[in-house]
Amino acid sequence: MKEISCKLLVIGAGPGGYICAIRAGQLGIDTVIVEVGKPGGTCLNVGCIPSKALIHAAEEFEKVSHMASGKSSLGISVTAPVLDLTRTIAWKDAIVSRLNSGVAGLLKKAGVKTVHGWATFRDGKTVEVETETGMQMVRAEAVVIATGSAPVELPFLPFAGPVISSTEALALGEVPKRLVVVGGGYIGLELGIAFAKMGAKVTVVEALPRVLAQYDAELTRPVVKRLSALGIEVMTGAKAKGLSTKGDALLVETSDGKNAKLAADKILVTVGRKPVTEGWGLEQIDLDKAGKFIRIDDQCRTSMRGIFAIGDVTGEPMLAHRAMAQGEMVAEIVAGHKRGWDRRSVPAVCFTDPELVTAGLSPEEAMAQGEIKIGMFPFAANGRAMTKLGEDGFVRVVARADNHLVLGIQAVGQGVSELSTAFGLALEMGARLEDIAGTIHSHPTQGEGFQEAALKALGHALHV
Repeated sequence: MKEISCKLLVIGAGPGGYICAIRAGQLGIDTVIVEVGKPGGTCLNVGCIPSKALIHAAEEFEKVSHMASGKSSLGISVTAPVLDLTRTIAWKDAIVSRLNSGVAGLLKKAGVKTVHGWATFRDGKTVEVETETGMQMVRAEAVVIATGSAPVELPFLPFAGPVISSTEALALGEVPKRLVVVGGGYIGLELGIAFAKMGAKVTVVEALPRVLAQYDAELTRPVVKRLSALGIEVMTGAKAKGLSTKGDALLVETSDGKNAKLAADKILVTVGRKPVTEGWGLEQIDLDKAGKFIRIDDQCRTSMRGIFAIGDVTGEPMLAHRAMAQGEMVAEIVAGHKRGWDRRSVPAVCFTDPELVTAGLSPEEAMAQGEIKIGMFPFAANGRAMTKLGEDGFVRVVARADNHLVLGIQAVGQGVSELSTAFGLALEMGARLEDIAGTIHSHPTQGEGFQEAALKALGHALHV
């Protein structure tokens, strides 16, 4: 058996793992990264990147379809468009391939050795990797577990035949005529909206009283309105029960206790994600758990000395940029730097139509800490939003009432994902309402809504 010794071993080359390895390499740490699949993990290969490519293609197709209907207020007329999903998927795959190569190149540039295969722990310092050329042993002074997460599979709706996860949804050869989405969270609605724009008849089945339940109702109202405009049927308080005998429909118990059968060509199950903790031999090192997740401290250290864990395997929020920040921090800790996890916020974006952004505390969470001020500015009063036909939405700022320290920022609207960086920076820098209000914002931009929301909280908004 071949044997490698190194200072740092990273298991998993997703966003957290590859960033950790690259930063460690930059700091002169002898680093090995093990990955069974392509570099980039779920996010790059079957998650964030390919889903956004599909969402963009769907948006463009829907725009042209609207123009072809003769109802476009822009005065543009076109002939009826045709979507070739096979070419769309090929374009998406080409983007993913370029990014795969980019990550591999960055790892090589940083001096990181990549081992392709499945790693299994023998003890806290040693793993065996099953590679194409045989078993390889890797011994390390420090180990980072960055194994990520996987879609949750319902026991009565296993992934097979017409029942698919988000992974299969991003590789379909044609648009299903009838798509049923089980789960009204961000993944289900992002993909459901995209397929509806491409021509599918979409039905969303959600067990809770409303979709996007992790967000407040005021924030999600424009999204719910858009679902209706796209012809998406939403069944809340409804429970999926399983496939019909013929496998061509989903059996559902509706909110009033009645049984229904929803005809479907594909059934997309998006009821959450679970940490990938099985098959790695973690039982050999007996780490403390927090439910299904690996328990960590504010330096991403596990209960075993020399072993760190980052990203989805450590719990919510399961976001690529959280994993990246943790990976960078751990690399610097291994290099001897003084670091700790002290983030005021981890911004989250939901790429529905319109998009949602949250950073910091919600109004309810902030209110629990004391008296607050809230400023909200509608995009209906923003010139740039109007010129983009994106008036439906707003920016909302939540701050302490006594010293005006900003505690949270939320937005819903067309393209507001691009405002998430400004929101995160404001919170990270400890901005007060006066700081945001006093910053000159470019005109005409949707970012002006951020300034106006702060002005509104101070009692003197200028454009509403």
